[in-house]
Amino acid sequence: MSDAVVTEDFAELANPYRRELVAHCYRMTGSIQDAEDLVQDTLLRAWRAYDSFDGKSSLRTWLYRIATNACLTSLTSSRRRELPSGLGAPTTDPENSPFARLDSAPWIEPVPTSALTDRASDPASIAATRESTKLALIAAFQRLPTRQRAALILIDVAGFSPAEAAESLDMTVTAARSLVQRARATLDADRPIQQHVAASPSMDNAILQRYMHAFEHGDIPLLAGLLRSDVEYEMPPISTWLRGREAVLDLHVRRVFPVQHRIVATSANGFPAAASYSATADGGYAAEGIHVIEIEEGQIARATLFLKKDLFANFGLPLTLAASAGPRK
Repeated sequence: MSDAVVTEDFAELANPYRRELVAHCYRMTGSIQDAEDLVQDTLLRAWRAYDSFDGKSSLRTWLYRIATNACLTSLTSSRRRELPSGLGAPTTDPENSPFARLDSAPWIEPVPTSALTDRASDPASIAATRESTKLALIAAFQRLPTRQRAALILIDVAGFSPAEAAESLDMTVTAARSLVQRARATLDADRPIQQHVAASPSMDNAILQRYMHAFEHGDIPLLAGLLRSDVEYEMPPISTWLRGREAVLDLHVRRVFPVQHRIVATSANGFPAAASYSATADGGYAAEGIHVIEIEEGQIARATLFLKKDLFANFGLPLTLAASAGPRK
């Protein structure tokens, strides 16, 4: 069989699995950039070995095996990614809290929903995406030893049998089951990931639009009505994080709303999201951050603002907006 035929056949068979492989590598690493690179490496390795694929397992199982081992190799030389909430207690006093950036620290990254599912308008697909890639869960995965993490994700998220996971990890079924039991016990003790966030596209859109309006118009009363009383607010790479509506509002009064913003809607990790741009001296707007909004019972329970311009390219967004792009009416 010629290389051209192998390439064409392999691409046709492997492409349907690309998004779920990206999601798998993202759960393993906490980084969309790392996940994309690892999937690219996985597909290259699989293509090179495709003519020797014996078909004893499904193509999906084979691809996951290659991707999982690529992740494990990568993780041996990388530092664990975190969210600010994993580093210390929250503050309720923004006025007297430091807000220094820790750009050198490895942080969890958001991922465009379109990179995870091709059914971004389907509530069931969005709900499944949220449950398996919510930020608190991704952070909890990173705190697990890497082989525990891999076994748990393969069995509890990707749906493989203990035997299939054991084969991917080159261990006995008993060992794989033991790893998963220990990983489940660790996650069960992690309160934030117990919350189930339903998908309601109409509610998500309505709240996102109001959140965007509050930002663009500096509307504190509107923002206050959107936030749950015990809302959590994080701003990586800033390690300080907030808990409580009053603390979040105080932060916006003091540090955020004095600057004019322009907001563009997007979606991340299955949740409504927004890209914020801050006003510049020439009247234009420069990329500021990606907001991921988690809604429970009609209010924002958690908001994470990723203050990293490099993320904008992942979402297909520009780094600047023209001066004519003023606040929405």
